[in-house]
Amino acid sequence: MSTSDSNPTGRAAEREAFGAFEDDLRKAEQKVAGEIDPGARAVVVAVCVLVALVSVVLPHAGDANGLDVLTMSSDTGAEQIALPSKIFVYMLVIFGVGFSMLALVTRRWVLAWIALCGCAVTSVAGVLAIWTRNTVGVDSLDMTRPSGAGIGLILGCITMIVLTFHWARVVWARTNYHLALEAERRAKAADLDARGRSLQTLVEHRDDAVPHDD
Repeated sequence: MSTSDSNPTGRAAEREAFGAFEDDLRKAEQKVAGEIDPGARAVVVAVCVLVALVSVVLPHAGDANGLDVLTMSSDTGAEQIALPSKIFVYMLVIFGVGFSMLALVTRRWVLAWIALCGCAVTSVAGVLAIWTRNTVGVDSLDMTRPSGAGIGLILGCITMIVLTFHWARVVWARTNYHLALEAERRAKAADLDARGRSLQTLVEHRDDAVPHDD
């Protein structure tokens, strides 16, 4: 068997090996890009989640606490809880507690993104809820002014703002890392391609230099 007969098979094996290596590199990049590493911020986020849970059981307006708002108890009607306060409490539980804990446990980047967006919107809802409690009118029956924003509402709003800041830092750091990792993969792929081309050129020159059997 001549040398030229084995060269196409060898070059095909080399291209297959390079292709398999590039696929493995791409899969590793996708796996790493889909995860987060909050580092020390994980402790801050965990503490914020705990504070958010505490804020739910604290008074939000008068005798009505966050649990009363969630369950629509009689205290909610007595304290004239407005829609922004209800939306804020529900979003605090869903995003500030639920998705934040899921993102910490699973370390999934997409869950961190959802937690970031949800906490940002919840912060706005919290500010609006505090504003509505401080600008509510008097009761037309006994001319008494309903109670203002409670410690639970204020603490929950501040916690959501802190969570938004830290999730933004985590997501932004992951985005920069993902871009750097993608650039590194492209550089390695280009280097492998150039190496493969040089090997192919070397093999072709060697084939030209070796005399073939008739």
